[in-house]
Amino acid sequence: VQVVESGGDSVPPGGSLTLSCIVTAYTYKDFCMGWFRQAPGKERDWVALMDIEGNSKYANFVKGRFTIAKAKDRANFTLDLRMNSLQSDDTATYYCAAEPSPWLARSGKYTYWGQGTQVTVSS
Repeated sequence: VQVVESGGDSVPPGGSLTLSCIVTAYTYKDFCMGWFRQAPGKERDWVALMDIEGNSKYANFVKGRFTIAKAKDRANFTLDLRMNSLQSDDTATYYCAAEPSPWLARSGKYTYWGQGTQVTVSS
């Protein structure tokens, strides 16, 4: 299973950005997927999650500003994170994660992780 993120950039406050995640897997039919982020000196937080049924959940600090969308094409699963009204507090490395077990995902445990993509919000 490979997890690759892209789309990180530097944007001014109030700007928008879309992060993309591609999960390539030939051994699983579907995944729970999610975006997480970690700012320097802070713990990693979950940002937005989507389960296998397509239900999404957002952290309070991004509700109304971020949206996720999942798609599948053969062995590739994609999860895009659209971020609007970005603030300096959104500066972090954003990670995509995938988990084939809904039970583990509900416990907050994700097996497959990408390397991360940097988002910087600064004027």
